[in-house]
Amino acid sequence: MENEKKEIIKNYSNKDITVTWKPNTCIHATHCWKQLIQVFNPKNRPWINMEGATTERIKKQVEACPSGALSYVSISKESREEYQLETRVETMENGPLLVYGTLNVKHADGSLEKKNKTTAFCRCGASTNKPYCDGKHKDIEFKG
Repeated sequence: MENEKKEIIKNYSNKDITVTWKPNTCIHATHCWKQLIQVFNPKNRPWINMEGATTERIKKQVEACPSGALSYVSISKESREEYQLETRVETMENGPLLVYGTLNVKHADGSLEKKNKTTAFCRCGASTNKPYCDGKHKDIEFKG
């Protein structure tokens, strides 16, 4: 497939959890850094500072990620907790359709893909990564 991108996965850890960021999934909604700049700062390298807030506060911010590009897993031996989402659908104003939960997506070519956490589907028609949102709705000033 010519639109296929190599999946990039970045992990950031503190003593309690590992936060995973998938940049190809990110729709750049900016919730993470606008609400917790001490941890998520796109001007810094690395851009995630796991010492910038408490573990509970980081978890709360990761759970607010609308695209599912951010996730976490506990690293303690006693608790292998992983953030789980209930299955639900949400339409973002002037943005994508968000589906929370585990999905099996069947593409037009018949291939199957398993998506976990949150999946952002394009509503504007401008995405170069259909059926998924790539943030182009902002560029074209999509209203809907």
